Amino acid sequence: MATRDYQGKKYDAEGSKKILDSLTVEEALQIDINGKPFTVSMRTPGEDASLVRGLLHSEGIINEIAFIPDVILKKENEKGIVTVVNLDIPKDKLGEGYSNSRSLLSVSSCGVCGKTELSDLAFIGKTIDDNEKIDDALIQSLFRKMNTHQYDFKQSGGTHAAAAFSLTGELLCSMEDIGRHNAVDKVVGKLIITKQLEQAKVLTVSGRISYEIVIKCFKARIPFLAAVSAPSSLAVDYAKELGITLFAFCRDDRATCYSHPERIKTRETNTKAS
Repeated sequence: MATRDYQGKKYDAEGSKKILDSLTVEEALQIDINGKPFTVSMRTPGEDASLVRGLLHSEGIINEIAFIPDVILKKENEKGIVTVVNLDIPKDKLGEGYSNSRSLLSVSSCGVCGKTELSDLAFIGKTIDDNEKIDDALIQSLFRKMNTHQYDFKQSGGTHAAAAFSLTGELLCSMEDIGRHNAVDKVVGKLIITKQLEQAKVLTVSGRISYEIVIKCFKARIPFLAAVSAPSSLAVDYAKELGITLFAFCRDDRATCYSHPERIKTRETNTKAS
C-alpha cells in the first residue's frame, strides 16, 4: 500500500473543484532488536525486510554481511500496515552501532559531531580504491531505467527512488519510498538479501545528495553515485575522501562529476575550462 486516495479542493483562475488525489503513504515502523525497541523509521510501507536489513547494515548494527536475521511481525495497525517488527540477533553478530545510539546516520543534524576533520574516518572502514571505469554515456540511460520503475511516483508524485546497477548498466534493484534515505536502504538491503551486493557498482538516486547518502553508498562499497539534483558541500567532501565518484545534476543529457573523475571513460579528448 504505497499510495492512498484523499479528497481535496483545487483552486485556479477559473474557480475551484473537488478532486481525488493519490498521496504517498507515510507510516512509522518500530524496529525492535532482541525484544527491545531500537529505532523508529518513517517510511512508505513495502519491502520492509529490505529497508530494515539495509538500515542495519548502514548503521553498523550487524557486523556480518552474510547474516540475514528473520524480520518477525509483532504488530500491525487497523489498515493492515506493519508497525512493529523484531529481529533476534545473537550478541556476536551485533556491531558497534548497536551500542552507539548517536550513530552517524541516525542523527543527521549532528552526525559528524566529534569529528575534527574528514581524515578522521577510521570508524567506517577502508576507502574505496576500485579501479574500474564507467562510460560517461551510460549515466543517462541508468536514470531512464530507474524512471520506468517509479510506479508510485507516477501515481502520487510524492516518492523518491534509488536503484543499483552493474558497471554494464544491468538493473539489479530499484526501490521507492517517501524518504530518500529509506529508498537507498531498501536497495542495499535487497541486494544483501539476494546476494547481489558485490555486483552493484553504480547507485542512482532521485533528488539531491546529502552526506548521509554518500556514507550509505560507501558502506555498501559502491564506487559510483549519481543523482538528479545537487550535492551538498559535505557530500562532495566525503565522496573525495572515501573514494566515491560522485555525479550530480544528471538530467537533460548532462552530468557533473565532483570527485574522482579518473574513473570516467569519456567520448571526448578535449575539455574546456569555464
